[in-house]
Amino acid sequence: MYERTTAQRLALCAWAATLAVLSACGDSATTTRPIAAESAARSIADGAAAVGGVFVTTNSASGNAVAAFARGADGSLTPSGTFSTGGVGTGGTLDPLASQAALVLSDNADRLYVVNAGSSSISTFAVAGSALTLLGTVPSAGTLPVSLSVSRNRLFVLNAGSNAVAEFALGSDGIPGSAPVATANLGTPASGASTISASPDGHFVLVTERDANAIDVFAVAPDGSLSSAVTTHSSGATPFGFDFTPSGQVVVSEASGSVSSYGINADGSLAVVSASESTHQAATCWLVVSNDGRFAFAVNSASGSISAYVIAADGTLQPVSVDGRTGVTGNGTAPIDLGLSRDGRFLYVLNAAAGTIGAFATEHDGSLASIPGTSGLAPRSGLQGLAAY
Repeated sequence: MYERTTAQRLALCAWAATLAVLSACGDSATTTRPIAAESAARSIADGAAAVGGVFVTTNSASGNAVAAFARGADGSLTPSGTFSTGGVGTGGTLDPLASQAALVLSDNADRLYVVNAGSSSISTFAVAGSALTLLGTVPSAGTLPVSLSVSRNRLFVLNAGSNAVAEFALGSDGIPGSAPVATANLGTPASGASTISASPDGHFVLVTERDANAIDVFAVAPDGSLSSAVTTHSSGATPFGFDFTPSGQVVVSEASGSVSSYGINADGSLAVVSASESTHQAATCWLVVSNDGRFAFAVNSASGSISAYVIAADGTLQPVSVDGRTGVTGNGTAPIDLGLSRDGRFLYVLNAAAGTIGAFATEHDGSLASIPGTSGLAPRSGLQGLAAY
């Protein structure tokens, strides 16, 4: 029942990637960086040291797991195993959770937190390179967890089934407590809750509500308690994924094919900075901000492309590519989530329909150079989320 409801809510997103009306994705704004033989010889598969990892959840209804990949210094990826979460997902095909950040890394990347949407629980892994060790699983304090955010010693969970947020304290071992320290309801009922994230200073937690075209802001008190939601109507239709600049502006993807930016007022309301800048692409549903805060990268699921924007100091957005195609994953690949390496040099995209991870080198001007990614994931199998470091 849930998967069918999600598909209806996401008419602008992942389902569109299966239609024959997908526009041809040219590569006019994307360069392809050739990988020389000597570079390939230095890949992880040939013994070079891994410097990071990329992680994706299977979201399998028969047993959720994390597929892990070791990242080399040249951006190359090598599969390093699949690790059971101890919970279950929902299954499905393309983006069944309709969310961003179904799994997240701690600030120092030594812990990985994963939603088990089918069993309403959260799993914690210790991270050693790209190898994972399950440390425990706790109830999510609601139903159908779809998105997570870590801020200092707190883990925030968006429970889409119960339309609520739960906040857990993290112990010195990075494991969340067995019960939440605070909970709060979203601003509107049956809202299509999608993504949660805490502001860089930890003072606010934001949630996008697709169906309500709204963004909720919760103030986080010093003792961890959460305020009631302050709800702002979204600049564009179907707000979905989002990320923060280092100075605290919010950049939000809109599945209607645009990106907006906001400032957060002291009372928790949002002030529009750039209103619904068009990507000229379809199903703009996931977004990350570069580590230095200079660029925003948004995934267009139905167009098989990535749009990039320059972010000014005041949060104003300026497109990097006139046609919105700064990177191309390909027709019918259905990219559904993305993440950056911790050095900011590489961008990785989960292509759910193709069962691949696309890879790009980030350039100084915000453009993207395609580099070899990796395959080995089951296409259209309910894959969800991507975390990288």
